[in-house]
Amino acid sequence: MAFSYQNAKGVTYYLHGKKVTLKNGRMQQIYYFARDVRAEALNEVPAGYVVVETKRTGMPVLKKA
Repeated sequence: MAFSYQNAKGVTYYLHGKKVTLKNGRMQQIYYFARDVRAEALNEVPAGYVVVETKRTGMPVLKKA
């Protein structure tokens, strides 16, 4: 089951993560929220991160704890 977060506006977002290759060839893990469940969905928040909500749009983001 994908990790879900409901913001103050009542919209549900699901946490996703994937590895991407940067322009310099280095691999980096990225995390993002989407309104639907996709193949990259994660079951829990990664260790060392917390979910916070942006004030302007209410979009959830991960922040290092």
